[in-house]
Amino acid sequence: MDERILLIGFDAPDAATLTERLPFECVYHEMLPKIVVERGKLFVQSPRNANYLRVSRVVFHGIFEHDLEFLAGLALWGGPCFPNPVAMMDCRLRLPCLVKALKHTRFGGETRGFATTHGEYAAEVESVAKWGNWHCGENKERFTGNWIAKEPTLFEPFIAGEAVRLVIVDEPRQIRLTGSGWLKSVHGPGAEFMPADPELVADTQAIKRGLGLDIIANDYMVSATGPYLLEVNHIPSITCFPELWQEYVEVVTRWVGTLPSDGHFASFAQRKPTCD
Repeated sequence: MDERILLIGFDAPDAATLTERLPFECVYHEMLPKIVVERGKLFVQSPRNANYLRVSRVVFHGIFEHDLEFLAGLALWGGPCFPNPVAMMDCRLRLPCLVKALKHTRFGGETRGFATTHGEYAAEVESVAKWGNWHCGENKERFTGNWIAKEPTLFEPFIAGEAVRLVIVDEPRQIRLTGSGWLKSVHGPGAEFMPADPELVADTQAIKRGLGLDIIANDYMVSATGPYLLEVNHIPSITCFPELWQEYVEVVTRWVGTLPSDGHFASFAQRKPTCD
């Protein structure tokens, strides 16, 4: 069969950049496309018509509202997918991902709390409630006193300090997160690279290995008492800085170049990642 790469989650200019760099035909969908896994083969609906095209490799990016089952389908297919779909699937839900990460981090900090829907949590100090599975500062609120959960909710103490992100696409990079309020983001005005803390690098690498992720971005709050792991991003933003985007393109290009081109491939989950 002819080699064909499916790009998912990239806007048109970024998909065009990857298409120019990769050695095989690319088909891209900015949103989740219709796919079919049939007798070990993966088919995707053409972006131009109702026909389905067989694809031999997938590069996935982004977080979508109903993507958990889609990731499971890619994992079931078992063909080469970057990042590893099994790890993406395991880390897609924010709370379970954090719970798993706490087994691997040195900076878990104080014990967190949890309440199911309609459960009431009594906070002894100023705290933060987090719910849902979106990132970028959504579904988070500071509070004091009691909180009645409208849906399953995580609780953690509010920590004052400097918010940073340690991202690993290829080489570890640390980003100072900024924002006008208490919520900080990689997209905040003034966000910038800063020297990487070796302890945060080692911690992020440990979590990356423990969760089986190919790329990762951990958010930490660095306070007077030390770092505190806030969140694990299994699909980090890679277009926020030109240097990070270029690094991502190089990693994907290198990954594609390590795969066999005869149509017979093993699961990437069984391969040694090329971007460690």
